[in-house]
Amino acid sequence: MNRVLVALLCALDAALQAAVGLAAIAAPLTLIWVFGSGGAADWGALWPATAAIWQLGHLVPQQITLPDELIVAGISPDAAGFVLSLAPLAVALASAVFGARSGARAARSGSWPSGLGAAAIVSTAASALVAVTSLNPVAQPVLWQAIVFPAAVYVAGVLLGALTIAWRDGDDGIVDRLRGVLDRRADPWPELPGIVARAGAISVLGLVGLGAVGLAVAVFASGADIIALYQAGNVDALGAGVLTLAQLAYVPTLVVWALAWVSGVGFWLGEGAPVSPAGTEAGLVPGIPVLGALPEVSSPWLLLVALLPVGVGAFAGWVARSDLAAILVVPRAARDSRRTHGTSGDPWGPRIAAALAIPAVTAAAAAGLAAAAHGAMGPGRLAEVGPHPGAVALAVGIEVLIGCAILLLSPRALTARPAAHERPAEHAAPH
Repeated sequence: MNRVLVALLCALDAALQAAVGLAAIAAPLTLIWVFGSGGAADWGALWPATAAIWQLGHLVPQQITLPDELIVAGISPDAAGFVLSLAPLAVALASAVFGARSGARAARSGSWPSGLGAAAIVSTAASALVAVTSLNPVAQPVLWQAIVFPAAVYVAGVLLGALTIAWRDGDDGIVDRLRGVLDRRADPWPELPGIVARAGAISVLGLVGLGAVGLAVAVFASGADIIALYQAGNVDALGAGVLTLAQLAYVPTLVVWALAWVSGVGFWLGEGAPVSPAGTEAGLVPGIPVLGALPEVSSPWLLLVALLPVGVGAFAGWVARSDLAAILVVPRAARDSRRTHGTSGDPWGPRIAAALAIPAVTAAAAAGLAAAAHGAMGPGRLAEVGPHPGAVALAVGIEVLIGCAILLLSPRALTARPAAHERPAEHAAPH
């Protein structure tokens, strides 16, 4: 496909991504404006509110300054201004997935660099347009962050989708030249980056799956507490709907929290309020219904959940070892020839490299997820909420390393069963 056409399609995708994301946020807000405020609604505040939520979903912190007429008697003036940076990651996830699909299509068309450039330009322009037209005194982001962060989330998705397809199918460009350089080395080193990337992706998805299962179990087990918090809030049907939509937007964020809990590190629900398998000391928590799912039982036995990431690492190591076996297994005659010349058909180098690289990739991804799910959700002690990236990366890296090492560094040789014509004569059937 023509480069110009690929660039135009990627530019259109970037514009549509921003428009669809903003529309998905504006639609429920419009209903709230109509049914919540009626004829007294301030329609001039609808667009800034939509833009602020969209930016927050793309990891842009918002400096909240409540006007005097909204401050209820008894609230400290210090609480009228605070930073809100805990992102509803459903927004960023949707943008990244949309970008990955666009990048994959550009790679299949054979000109993904031009598509990536067009996506970067248009997404940055869209973010700048939103930032400049939505300035307001209540929610104020740092301007450069409001421009760069949404575009970076989308472009990262485009790049990931493009590189995945280009590495798998070739691109007649940068990726193929890189593979050509690697192919000059002896097997299996040229294939090792792909093996590590595949096993690392499996490991990350496995950890996210553990977090999702953990969150689902916690919500199911605490259903009565969640319902009680809905009732204690004394909200009408509109308020309950708004709360539910907001919590759904934060589901990916909560999944990362659950991942941190499963890793054994846990997360913080404010300063001095750790939540981990070793114990929960959350104290007074905001009356958000989903927070009723916080675990209340503490026992040292719960630290055994840290074995689950070890199992994920073992599975990733098994996948990597199987891929290495497909490359390293050689015919019997060739194995005998290698032994004669003092070489091995099962080199340790690639296995050691994979056993170290897979946990490193997983730890880096876990740190990124934890950083995205960490932020401030209010004034005072709520200025630090979520998992600490460094602690989560260290714990996950060690746990996955143990699992990978068990499968990749065990002494079992990566050799195939001999074919029938290679079996020793004494095992042949008698005539």
